Amino acid sequence: MHNILVVEDNDDNRTLVVKVLTRQGHVVREAVSAEQALEAAAADPPDLILMDLNLVGMSGFEAAGRLKADPRLCHIPVVALTAYAMVGDRERALAAGCDGYISKPVDVRRLPDQLKEFLL
Repeated sequence: MHNILVVEDNDDNRTLVVKVLTRQGHVVREAVSAEQALEAAAADPPDLILMDLNLVGMSGFEAAGRLKADPRLCHIPVVALTAYAMVGDRERALAAGCDGYISKPVDVRRLPDQLKEFLL
């Protein structure tokens, strides 16, 4: 069982991901903004952060960069969870500090396996 922070401002997308991860036995916390995510991670560092990149206010790109710049939080894997699926978007997410990239719509059957490498 792992502690996972899901950062997603779309209620339907967040609910779906939380439901899948909870069924897998993970403890899941939710944030609807990058600012909330940074606060939640600092207060109780999760084992993994799933980060939507297209957030209102601070983007997920910026939040991932801030997490990786913080010595207390830089070890936490950040996986981009995003509808950005154009050529170069994966590289842009990785350059911003994300450790992985999963495009939306999320394949709920594949999601648990996609996250295994980050939860070792």
